[in-house]
Amino acid sequence: QVQLVESGGGLVQAGGSLRLSCAASGIIFGWYAMGWYRQAPGKQRDLVASISGVERVNYGDSVKGRFTISRDFAKNTVYLQMNSLKSEDTAVYYCGAELNRYPHTKYWGQGTQVTVSS
Repeated sequence: QVQLVESGGGLVQAGGSLRLSCAASGIIFGWYAMGWYRQAPGKQRDLVASISGVERVNYGDSVKGRFTISRDFAKNTVYLQMNSLKSEDTAVYYCGAELNRYPHTKYWGQGTQVTVSS
């Protein structure tokens, strides 16, 4: 059974920092690209950052220079360090895992709320 369990969300003031964690189980971790996505009320779910099995990273334009994604293969965990948070970063953050070969199966976590007060 595949599980992606996010943690680390919460309420923070603008300019502050949070670190999100996503612990994966039930998958061969190195075979999956991992990503963080976010969805604000009334908006679509957008990519925040992704990291491949060889640790190639990609960031959404709005978070470049402020957020850092990383993964720990020993712990089957992916992290998102969020600095210089802004009110527009407020959203539910989801962890996603996508198999890096056919059939590119994708799994989602349950989401964690991040609220940035201005």
